Amino acid sequence: MDVCLSSAQQPACLGEAAGRLEAAEEGTVQDDGTGGSSGDSKEMEPCLHNLQKFVPTDYASYTQEHYCFAGKKIIIQESIESYGAVVWPGATALCQYLEEHAQELNLQDAKILEIGAGPGLVSIVASILGAQVTATDLPDVLGNLQYNLLKNTLKRTAHLPEVRELVWGEDLEHNFPKCTSYYDYILASDVVYHHYFLDKLLSTMVYLAQPGTVLLWANKFRFSTDYEFLDKFKQVFEATLLAEYPESSVKIFKGILKWD
Repeated sequence: MDVCLSSAQQPACLGEAAGRLEAAEEGTVQDDGTGGSSGDSKEMEPCLHNLQKFVPTDYASYTQEHYCFAGKKIIIQESIESYGAVVWPGATALCQYLEEHAQELNLQDAKILEIGAGPGLVSIVASILGAQVTATDLPDVLGNLQYNLLKNTLKRTAHLPEVRELVWGEDLEHNFPKCTSYYDYILASDVVYHHYFLDKLLSTMVYLAQPGTVLLWANKFRFSTDYEFLDKFKQVFEATLLAEYPESSVKIFKGILKWD
């Protein structure tokens, strides 16, 4: 753990982020050679608006953890006070897979939605690799998610990621209508653990997957319920094991929705 931030320090961090947002909206963001430029300011405005509307939960303490993917140093603000504010093993494994197979996956300009984005590491890496990312999670973690996305993608990516609330199994047709919500990839990491919403998670995966959509799901297998979910997953998706990491018990599956 490199740096500890108390809740009293949070406003200063957010104030700095807000200043950067204002500069970007005014068109003062300059090209730094990583994909963003002042000419992109109009394209950025809707995403910048989305990145400003959530406030991080006032946890007692935050830490800053450092990662390196796709040739970039990534700093993630985490808190052990919430499952949704910590980077889990499945996320780092999926980031590694995306980095190593970026050309094969053709992520440049691909439309991606991440389910259960947490503190945002996977969405950040996908954005750095050129994708148009929508990062989703429950309301209480969206503030920290947007903070991390802003810190690591502004002026570094061709497309700023969007942050949206997604409660599994609820208001899907209203919030993500199929006519306007097509994604090339659905990403999910460590969304399966010992909780009571696995059926809603699976129904959400099925709803979001359309013809041509590829679902990449990385998970550390801990409990019997994880394997029970995998069995149900294979009933509705053509599942392929893409990678396995025995040291962390993480498996990565590719899923293509079965169509009758």
